[in-house]
Amino acid sequence: MESLSTHDIELVRADNPGPFTLTGTNTWLVGRGPCYVIDPGPAMPEHLERVLAGVRDRGGIGGIALTHDHLDHAEAVGELRARAGDPPVAAARHPADIALGDGAVFGPLRAIATPGHAPDHVAFLAGRALFSGDAVLGEGSVFVFPDPGALAGYLAALERLRQLDLVVICPGHGPVVDDPEAKLAEYVDHRLDRERRLVEALAEGRRGTAELLDRAWSDVPAVLRPAAAITLAAHLDKLAEEGRLPEDVERPPLQGLQSNEPE
Repeated sequence: MESLSTHDIELVRADNPGPFTLTGTNTWLVGRGPCYVIDPGPAMPEHLERVLAGVRDRGGIGGIALTHDHLDHAEAVGELRARAGDPPVAAARHPADIALGDGAVFGPLRAIATPGHAPDHVAFLAGRALFSGDAVLGEGSVFVFPDPGALAGYLAALERLRQLDLVVICPGHGPVVDDPEAKLAEYVDHRLDRERRLVEALAEGRRGTAELLDRAWSDVPAVLRPAAAITLAAHLDKLAEEGRLPEDVERPPLQGLQSNEPE
């Protein structure tokens, strides 16, 4: 892609496609002499070999950066590090040499806190390219885990990203986004539309998880409905934090979903 070559970015996509990982997990190689690896991905031998080959072509690894510690993004960290000369690892929560906070700089990357999909989630800015992990996907929407303030924090993070002068978004899954402004506006609008539909469902007297999903997530395929139920919990939390949630609403059971599960 022209946008990637312009920024000296290389994509290595893992062969782990699925309804939650889309076409697979995207591993990004940034710069050269040395390069930095963002999200090494799952511990799949063929994927690791392709990452290592790309790293060799770019003069070795200066560091490994994680957007978050879900296994489809972080599982290969240990083996990649062992085979690439023990480069430093930077992350917000995963065991790391460098603990990333908002605004931290790691090589050519600047961390931007983007909680929502996971409380430790960060995006990385390199020039005018954003590596969004699972905060923004190339297609579809993302799973929001119901930690305190998660959805409000996620919406605030999206608005913050909209203020950046971006020319490309390199997501954790799916295709490269060549119109960042439109994609980020789409993401904000999508979440607010879900909230609007949920508020309407509550106004109609719906209180159970199933009937709230039927009304506000009616377009979600069956395979993604459990993930939608967890994101529903994040929406309910936001309404509760704002004093807008009726007291008798059923709360979806949390099932420990930790992968990239849309909606």
